[in-house]
Amino acid sequence: MMALRTLFEPTRFKYKQVSFENFLFLCCTYTILMIGFALLYMMLEFRGLEVFAGVHLHQENIMERFVQALYFSGVTLFSVGFGDVVPLGSARILVIIEAMIGYTIPAAFVVRSYIDYKEFK
Repeated sequence: MMALRTLFEPTRFKYKQVSFENFLFLCCTYTILMIGFALLYMMLEFRGLEVFAGVHLHQENIMERFVQALYFSGVTLFSVGFGDVVPLGSARILVIIEAMIGYTIPAAFVVRSYIDYKEFK
């Protein structure tokens, strides 16, 4: 909690390092992307394509399918993945796109914070 507090409140400098609005925007962006890709994975599953290896979604109810797809989407968005669930077929293309987006968002966040800092000066 103290580390987050330090991010948002200025200590030695007049300008806070990260604006709370940018942080909330980042959180909302990640959440929307994670849910959106989870729904895309489920859509492929509903079309009869095998999307994941390591998990059998066809035996679970709709909520368990969504939770599994959301887990996979989150792990892919925030890292390269754990390896417990592996994409198959056309889902591999979505995984590459999601991973690229996941890697570029922090860079965009840093640039946006820098722009806000420059405007403040």
